[in-house]
Order: sequence, then C-alpha cells, then structure tokens
Amino acid sequence: CSACSAHVERSVGKLQGVESVSVNLLQNSMTVDYDESLVSMADIVKAVEDGGYGASLASKRQENKKAEAYRNPMEDEIASLRTRLITSIALLAPLMYVSMGHMMGLPLPHVFHGTENAMTFALTQFLLTLPILYVNRKFFIVGFKALFKKAPNMDTLIAIGSGAAVVYGIIALYAIGYGLGHGNAELVTSYSMDLYFESAATILTLITVGKFLEARSKGRTSDAVARLLDLSPKTATVERNGNELQVPIEEVEVGDILVVRQGEGVPVDGVLTEGNASIDESALTGESIPVEKFTGDKVIGATIVTSGYFKFRATRVGNDTTLARIVELVQDANSTKAPIAKLADKVSGVFVPVVITIALATTAAWLLLGYGTAFAISTGIAVLVISCPCALGLATPTAIMVGTGKGAELGILVKSAEALETAHEGESIVLDKTGTVTEGKPRVTDILPENGVSADTLLSAAASIEKMSEHPLARAIIERAEESGVPINQASAFEATPGRGIEGTVEGNVILAGNREMMRERTAGEWNPVFEKADRLAENGKTPLYFYDATNARFLGMIAVADVVKPTSADAVAAFKSMGLEVVMLTGDNARTAEAIRKQVGIDRAIAEVLPQDKEREVRTIMESGKKTAMIGDGINDAPALARADVGIAIGAGTDIAIESADIVLMKSDLLDAATAIQLSRAVIRNIKQNLFWAFFYNAVGIPLAAGVFYGWLGWKLNPMFAAGAMSLSSFCVVTNALRLKFFKPVSHTTAYKAENKKEENQMTKTIKIEGMSCGHCTGRVKKALESLPGVSAELSLEKHTAVVTAGAEISNEILKKTVEDAGYEVVSIE
Repeated sequence: CSACSAHVERSVGKLQGVESVSVNLLQNSMTVDYDESLVSMADIVKAVEDGGYGASLASKRQENKKAEAYRNPMEDEIASLRTRLITSIALLAPLMYVSMGHMMGLPLPHVFHGTENAMTFALTQFLLTLPILYVNRKFFIVGFKALFKKAPNMDTLIAIGSGAAVVYGIIALYAIGYGLGHGNAELVTSYSMDLYFESAATILTLITVGKFLEARSKGRTSDAVARLLDLSPKTATVERNGNELQVPIEEVEVGDILVVRQGEGVPVDGVLTEGNASIDESALTGESIPVEKFTGDKVIGATIVTSGYFKFRATRVGNDTTLARIVELVQDANSTKAPIAKLADKVSGVFVPVVITIALATTAAWLLLGYGTAFAISTGIAVLVISCPCALGLATPTAIMVGTGKGAELGILVKSAEALETAHEGESIVLDKTGTVTEGKPRVTDILPENGVSADTLLSAAASIEKMSEHPLARAIIERAEESGVPINQASAFEATPGRGIEGTVEGNVILAGNREMMRERTAGEWNPVFEKADRLAENGKTPLYFYDATNARFLGMIAVADVVKPTSADAVAAFKSMGLEVVMLTGDNARTAEAIRKQVGIDRAIAEVLPQDKEREVRTIMESGKKTAMIGDGINDAPALARADVGIAIGAGTDIAIESADIVLMKSDLLDAATAIQLSRAVIRNIKQNLFWAFFYNAVGIPLAAGVFYGWLGWKLNPMFAAGAMSLSSFCVVTNALRLKFFKPVSHTTAYKAENKKEENQMTKTIKIEGMSCGHCTGRVKKALESLPGVSAELSLEKHTAVVTAGAEISNEILKKTVEDAGYEVVSIE
C-alpha cells in the first residue's frame, strides 16, 4: 500500500547522495537519482531491505525486445491471488455453514448440537480456518515484518485484526475445554457463541477478493503498453544478395532493405526506396485516415500497410524505433509522481500507526465502559480492518497510468506525471508559427492571370522559368504545376538579379519573374491597379510574384505564395480560447504577415520579428507576469523556449532536439492534439481529485462507524466481516474510477466557442461533384488544392466522387470550380 511506498522512500531518501526517490505502487518499482561517488546501488538495496522490503536492480530492456517477451507485471500476482481466492472460498463455505447455519434455520449434523458437542463444534471451525490462514499467510508475514521494522502498513492492519480474532477463538477453545472438564455449562455456552474463527476467515477471504479485483483492474491500467508492443511484427522480409529472406525482427540491422506488402506490418522505422503505399498509422499517431507514402518518405515501425507494395531502408531498429521510444516514454511517465500525490503520501506515512492507536483506544474504551471482551475486541478489529491506506495510495498512480496510456492511443505522449498535472493549470498558450500554426513550407494560394492569359499558361510559364531557381518560393510553384499537370518547358539564357528576381527565355519568349521593383525598373505601363491587388494579397500574409512577357510586352499575371495555415489551426485556437486560455503567437516573420495569420486563426496577439534566440526570453516574460505557460513548437530554435515554459509541447513531426526538450510530444503535426492534451490533463486531475476525496471520505466515515461512535446514539455497530468487505470495495472502486479514463474522448469546444463569438454566422457548406478521381492519390490532390483556400476544410469520397467543402465565409462556386480544375479534375456540379 502507499504506507509501504512512503516508508521505502523515507528509508532510501535518508542516504547521503540520494537526490530524489519515487516508488511506483502499481509497477512495484522505484526510480532513484543519486550521486555514485557518495552512495552505491548496494547501499540503496540494503536501505530497502532494512526497511522491511526486498529490492534488486531492474534489468534494462533488452535490445530488440520481442513483443511476446513483454509480461504484464500484474500477471503473476493475479494468478497467485486467484489460487488463494478459490481455496479460501472453498473452505469458507463449509465454515460459515457450521458456524452460522443454525442461526438461519439450516439443518446441522447432530454432532454439532448441544453443550456436550461444543468442542467438536469449535474445533471443526478452527480446522477449517487454519488452511485459510495458511494460503493467506502473506498478510501475516509482510504485516508483522513491517510492524517489527516500525513501518506498519495495510497488511499489518489485516494481520493484527484477523490475528486477534483467531487468538480470541483459541482462548475460547481453552475456555470451552475448561468448562466441559469442570461442568460449567454456562461458560461453555458463552464461549461457543463467540468463537470469531469465521470472522477471521471471512476477513481474509474478503480482503483477498478485493485484492484480486484490484489486481485485475491494475493490470488493465497497463494494457496500453501491452497493446503497443503487440503491434510490432515478429518477423521481417529482408532483401539480401537479391533474395528475400524471412528473419526474426531482432536480426534486422540498420541499412537493411526490407520488403512490405499489403496487409503486413512495417517491422522497423525507415525510408521508402521503391514503390508506394497507403499506411494506417492510427495506432501510433491517432490519425484515422491512411497516409500515402512515396519514395523518400519515412515509414514507422508497427504501422499497417492497407494497400500497395514497397521496399524501404531500415534507419532505426530495436530500442531506437518510434514504437520503442513511445513505450519507453509511457513507462517513464508511469514511474514518476504528480505533485498532487504528495498529499496522499504524507497522510499514508502516518496513517497506519494512527489507525492502530485508534483501534487500541477503542478496545480499551469499550472495556472500561463494561461492554465485555467480545464486544470490545470486535470493535477494535473492525477499526483495523475497515481502514484502507490502499485507496489513498492508488488514487493518483492508477489515474496517471490510465491517462498516459490513453494519451498514447491518441498520439499524445506525456513524459512525466508532473507535466500531466501542470498542463491542466495552464493560463497562456504560446505558439510558434512556422510548422506549428502553419504547414512550414510555401504553397501556391492564388493564380491570378491578366490580359486574357489562362491560368494554365501563366502557371506553365512561371514553373518553366522558376525551375532554374533554387528559391523556396520557386519550389512551391513547380510543385503546383506538377500537381496540375501543366507543361514545364526548358528555359535558357537564365539570369538572376539579387533582390529583384530572375529572367530567362521560354519557348522563344523572354520571361521576367520577380518583385514590384523589378517590374518598375524593367517594364513600362500603369502598374498601380496591379500593385493594389498585390497589397491585398500581402495583407493576408501572402507573397505576390509578378510574371511578365518582355518579348510581347505583356503582363502575364501574379502568383501568390504563402506558408499556409494548417486546416485545424483555427479550430485548435478556438478550443484553447473556449478553455479560458490566452493564445500568443511568436514568429520571426514581419509584422504584416504575423498580423494576417493572427486574424486568420483568431489568435489573441502576435509577437513578430522575434529572433530564434529571443523566443525563450518572450516565454519567460509571459511567465513572469504570473501566468502558467505552455509553449508549442517544432524546431531547433524552439527548444530553449520549450524547456523554459511550465509545459513544453513538441509537434511530433519536428526535430529530435525539440522533442527531447518538451514535456509532451504530439505524434501528429496537428495543433488540435495540443487542445486534446490539455483536456486529457484536466480529465486525469479531475479523476485523481475524485479518488482522493472518496478515499478520505471513506475513512472519515468508516473509522468512527467501526469504532462504535454511533452505537450509543443510533445503535449502529459494524461487524468486522462487513468492515472487511467495505475495505476491499473502496480500493476496487478507486481503481475502477480511474479506468473510466479509458473512455476519454476529446470534447470539441470549437463550435460552441465560435457560436458564442458569432463567428459561424456565415458558415458555408457545399458539395462538389467531381469527375476524374480514380484513386487515393487523386482525392489527396483535390483535398490539398481545396484546403489551400483560406479557412476551407474538405472531406473527399472516392466512391461518391464528391468533395464536401466547409468554410467560415462564403466562397464563390467559380473559385471552387477553378481550384478543382487547376488540380487537373472536372467539376460536374456544385450544390
């Protein structure tokens, strides 16, 4: 129980050189931070043993540990408790029949009736009780050992309570023998009615029932780890010397080329070298839609290939895989303690000695009041048995374990219990812009042809000239041209003018591509109307690029490029606000772009032109204003700020250094998962508070009831057997309450928040019927094109050949039609 863990922590914590110690009640493990120059592992083990417990160094998780090698730490305990329970119940049934059957009018053999048979009646009960005492001897061994070490625990209470009942029964046996030998029938009758053997046996059996149910429930709290490990394939198909070989996953090495087919699991992490496929990553990332993978894309071990065939090069194996890191993070989180647990630990440390004192005082009080030995002992035993430090100790770790496991299922990895608790206290959320709020790479958002030029002609000319450039904005234009299927021609006589743009010859025409300074310097004509359009684009955070045909003295048009906002960013910001959080964005971009993004997603305030090294300072400034702050980022330059914040949240697609600096890791690059993480944190802390309240309330009511405080007033007296049942039930209820977190679902606050703020008055939903989509790549391309429009989200159906588009503001059918057609598909209708 928690009294045990508190005593072990005190015993180890006293050692010189031990900086911190945390005992995990669920996993029977202890984590110690210590100075090896001052204290050794042997010293730590000895301190635990001196405290009355056993300890040994936990073996490190073996390289390439097999999933089947994973064994739930509760399995052995469950099996042992099952055996004890079956034996106890099998013997308790006849014991109860013999001892109490006559009270219920049940027929008993003549040998148990009458004063002359009192010894047979008593001895039979004693002999049926002995095996129950033996199979449950662990209570006595551990309980009295802890008592002698001056560290009494829950087992001590059980051992003293049931032991006292047995000792009283044995005294009764001698009294009956004495009465029979001396012809004292009254003495024989008195003691044969107060044997208490059935009370001792029932107490031990009911406590074992509770322990068994508790162990099963505790076993279920670590199901998340077992399920994760079960995801990993046991074998892999490796290509060696031109042959495909089936090998155990432990034999896969970095650099091996592996082959994966439809329906198979990806054995390890790697990079796709040949082929393509749709991969279900839901078990690791929580992403329900299969992800399309092409040559050069990364694949994650333990994900499932839903369609396709590919080869990939192994980059991470064994304990380095994403799956292994997830499992390690979940287990590490479970080995830590939330600050709220310290309250229960402090109470548990003194709880058992106080209970023993109350039990002795209760027994003495009733004896002094003249209520008789049997009555006084009965109340003392009831006090010992009903007091349950288990419920207090289980309140926090069970909720933490189930909560972190549920987080892992949703693609949210919490590194410590402290981070989980701190997250629920957040008052301010600081967001990095690039890669967090936005996608982190430029995309074409608008194609605006002029002078009768078609969109395809403008895009073809732009891509042809930009193909010679290495600028990031050029890459965005080329990708859009490739997606749309327009021709990209060979350019010649290429020349770049720094700070202005580029020029070259495409199909005999000299094409200029650049900014407004280049247009003014190299061309003639009235540019003000064009520049006014460009200014409107810039106000929305977009960068306009101008394209001019110098040979024919004709302006071809503009293409706007921007680092577009992720589809879920606005929803995530709305969710943060609905939870009462201030939302701040940090960016190194200019103030105009930052303001455009801020307005687009509804962020409270944006801090622009922040140098990478200054992000940590800005976070510190917000924290110094007295607000609990969470920082969300993905890049190397975010690492100091992530470490500085009260809670650092790393976007999973970010860099390893950002992930290492964070307290919570989002496997998907979806800001909405950060809102889910905070909701999960609040649900876990709410669950812990419920558990602690009921654990305290239970003892606050149960102990006075067992002590007989209400006996003189209301006539209430608690039988020790009922006390044992109530004690078992309290622990079981706490664990069961924690298991409710398995059913946690993120609440979408977005709709309610937007309704309150009247932002959905112009909500638009349209269904577009599309011809030409024949595979998952097609739907992905159309979805990407539609969602490049501001505030648009789209759901595609390949079977129905439709796209259901929603947006916060009205978008004309012409724009939707043009967007789909630019992606290379035909629009049949828009409703």
